[in-house]
Amino acid sequence: MDFVAELSTLISQETDLSTDIVKDFLEVPPQPELGDYALPCFKLAKTMRKAPNLIAEELAEKMQPLPDYLTEVRQTGGYLNFFINRSRFIQDEITSILHSEQEPGVSDLGKGQTILVEFSSPNIAKPFHIGHGFTTILGESLARIYDHLGYDTKRLNHLGDYGTQFGKLIVAYDRWGNEEELLREPIDELLRIYVKFHDEAEQEIDEKGVSILEKEAREAFQRLEAGAEHETQLWSRFREVSLIEFNRVYDRLGIKFDNLNGESFYSDQIPAVVEMLKEKNLLEESEGAQVVRLDEFNLPPCIILKSDGTTIYASRDIAAVLYRDKTWNFNRNIYVVGLPQQLHFKQIFAVLKKAGEPCADRCEHVGFGTVKFPDGALSTRSGKVIKLDDLFAEAVKKTRQIIETNATERGDDMSAETIDAIAEKVGLGAILYIFLKNGRERDIVFKWEEVLDFDGDTAPYLQYTYARAKSILRRANEVDATADPSTLELAAIENDTTFQLVRAMADFPEAIQNAASANEPFMIARQINLIARLFNKFYNNDSILNIEDTNLRQSRLCLCRAVCRVLKTGLNLLGIEAVEKM
Repeated sequence: MDFVAELSTLISQETDLSTDIVKDFLEVPPQPELGDYALPCFKLAKTMRKAPNLIAEELAEKMQPLPDYLTEVRQTGGYLNFFINRSRFIQDEITSILHSEQEPGVSDLGKGQTILVEFSSPNIAKPFHIGHGFTTILGESLARIYDHLGYDTKRLNHLGDYGTQFGKLIVAYDRWGNEEELLREPIDELLRIYVKFHDEAEQEIDEKGVSILEKEAREAFQRLEAGAEHETQLWSRFREVSLIEFNRVYDRLGIKFDNLNGESFYSDQIPAVVEMLKEKNLLEESEGAQVVRLDEFNLPPCIILKSDGTTIYASRDIAAVLYRDKTWNFNRNIYVVGLPQQLHFKQIFAVLKKAGEPCADRCEHVGFGTVKFPDGALSTRSGKVIKLDDLFAEAVKKTRQIIETNATERGDDMSAETIDAIAEKVGLGAILYIFLKNGRERDIVFKWEEVLDFDGDTAPYLQYTYARAKSILRRANEVDATADPSTLELAAIENDTTFQLVRAMADFPEAIQNAASANEPFMIARQINLIARLFNKFYNNDSILNIEDTNLRQSRLCLCRAVCRVLKTGLNLLGIEAVEKM
């Protein structure tokens, strides 16, 4: 039973407000003695033309006799406070969670709607570093959330496999490339020559003060766009070795993309974009470049073609949007890209809108902050990067050490294979969670002592809580551990903690929908963290296995099973694997 929906319907019938408006008005009181939900009647005073306290008093009288899901409706000042029938609430929610064949929170909200989620999008020939972790981890979590809500979700990886940086790499490889190192450690070698290019570019200056290397790089990219054999062969090789490196990370995270069209894929579609913009009289020349002015949007001009005739990110992204709309007829096209690219996407969408393309209004940029270590930010140009794979390896290593120490202290005889499997899930989970536990626009300062804390707001804490609940179920006999909740009097477990725990689980589906609406997975992280903390409070306060009352014992075990279902689903939506034993 959806108590909020029922309550909203009841209030709607007495106020002529829509149920959606009532849902928005309902609040959770700050103290339990004020009820489980409250309607602030201040919001009704203008339309009902009465004092809030009189409105609350009249509504309380009209609702008599109360429906069986409420035990009391009380007027307190300008508020109408509602007290839920806790026994029925607990019975209904636990039974619903355990009887459903679907995962908690699954819905058909997005049925018939196609949503594109572009994320990860690393640059070819550069390390897959910790900065890419944000878009990759955030994007995959959003895609899982949309899958859960019934959308036809397409995962797109718009590889950065084109642009002037490839002119730089081609020049750098021709000058300083080491064939043996390229075969042995391709990305490290490409990073080495890329850094060297920028070091040398500042030294080799012609008589006009122009960098000789930068000029050569622009010319090399022009030849690449023209399809020159040497440049094309090198570019293809850089792309191939990079994908091998990237796929290692994706496989480890269980990420599968539906489309890998990179920037190069859209290169031959740009002439059609240019022609379309010309036909609509939107292209203007500015210092030799072709631009679209966006004064009416309070944005600077968007460059479509540079003065040397080569393309840029903007022209390729415009072509990509038009291709995607034609291919998928998308309802939403989401770009999970860092906040520094905010202006870029505003320009892209504005150009499409000015060109009269309806798909412009169905595109959105989901920005996020930066990743830093206490000693500063990261930079590919300087070579100061931390590979995501190396970060995963370090997290797994540190986790393994913790597990081995704990196992030794407890006297557990765990095999090396078991420890390795647990360390992989917990170590990766710890890294993933650090990117998702707060609002996405907040910067992350990475600290190991916070990442692997088994008691804080971390994935290890959530995984440990799940493993603890599963351990209880394993120790119970089969009859108790599989009891049908509909045959039990679950009201026996009712107390403040268990009610709050069941209520937190009942709010889980709404947390998923809110996360989707705001593109904020942290809302799910926050909800399952609340569930985990309330479960551990229940575990510490109430005996579960060592009680004689069969109904009470089996009811508490049902609560454990329900918690496991919700926690596992929540972790999965964040891309994190649950751990059966720790």
